[in-house]
Amino acid sequence: MKDIMLKIIGKQVSIDSEEDQLEFVTEGKYYVEGDSVYLLYDESEFSGMEGCTTSLEITGDNIKMKRCGENISLDTEIEFEKGKRFKGYYDTPFGSVEMEVLTNDVVNKIEKAEGTGSLNIDYHISLRGLSEGRSILDIEII
Repeated sequence: MKDIMLKIIGKQVSIDSEEDQLEFVTEGKYYVEGDSVYLLYDESEFSGMEGCTTSLEITGDNIKMKRCGENISLDTEIEFEKGKRFKGYYDTPFGSVEMEVLTNDVVNKIEKAEGTGSLNIDYHISLRGLSEGRSILDIEII
């Protein structure tokens, strides 16, 4: 397991094309197991999920994201693969909400042997009854 720094930029694009962006840099861990690359990092107060750990299992252009921690009642898992829909639950401070994710694109530029590179995920997310929109997640190992 290798200590790394991650630059994470999350963009939310509303239906009327307004864009909100959140950017932060955090310490993380990197390791390779079989065909998969793993990135792990602790969420911060800045991301609104303090006390949670996020792990990404990256196998080619398939990404499984898992968030768990003491401040959420239900672990959240999301799978991203271009052109595919994923249904699950998203934990909020008000309880769990049904979620559907449609992945528009995944660009994996992580150099497995060096532990460097970037990952871009472009997806639409619908949280039943709460919100709907497009999100873009850029993760860079710096």
